Amino acid sequence: MVWNLPNTLTWLRIFAIPLVVLLFYLPFKWADPAAGLLFAVAGITDSLDGYFARRMGQTSRLGAFLDPVADKLIVAVALVLLVSKEMPVIIVPGLEGMDGGHATLRPESVRAILVLCSIIIIGREIAISALREWMAQIGKTRNVAVAFIGKVKTGAQMTAIIALLLSEPLIPGISTPVLGTFALWVAAILTLWSMFHYLRLAAPHMRADAGAGIRTTTVGGTPGRHTGSGDE
Repeated sequence: MVWNLPNTLTWLRIFAIPLVVLLFYLPFKWADPAAGLLFAVAGITDSLDGYFARRMGQTSRLGAFLDPVADKLIVAVALVLLVSKEMPVIIVPGLEGMDGGHATLRPESVRAILVLCSIIIIGREIAISALREWMAQIGKTRNVAVAFIGKVKTGAQMTAIIALLLSEPLIPGISTPVLGTFALWVAAILTLWSMFHYLRLAAPHMRADAGAGIRTTTVGGTPGRHTGSGDE
């Protein structure tokens, strides 16, 4: 089961990470588009591995573990790379500057946006991964299964990263940096939305667990405090 088709696709996504990093830093004009295209292909395998696992009856615990790890790794690495990238001045379409010219975002402003969105996205992934691990320990994994909002978030996230990695326009007439920056803002907003969605689903179990912790630390009828030890 380690090297069945779904798991092989997931492993290929992991192996693509150092290649994306290498292409990102190569001093050639074709390197940025190649990094963006490789990331896009890796994103496609994310959909295919789950499809083939279900279609071929090859779901496994290893695959269930590797798939989210591969997704989070390649996204986190790509965001770190983009933060280090030299950004161009972005002309904001439909807006005029104070002097009547084009409204623009300076490179440092674009980088600040990238940093803020990256913090939100990576922080959310860490928080929700920890939440899912805790929910698995209490046997409530299905309560925080991937929701539709999470899939939309992933789509916006992938679009943003591909657009920002590429140096060529994805859509004729639309600036790639503008598309990527806008999509990343959308992804960050959806990231927060999906995080609150999962936290809301888990909240009743958190309250129940906290209440159980208080009851188990009650001594001689006097309420004790929840110590938060790993044994509870």
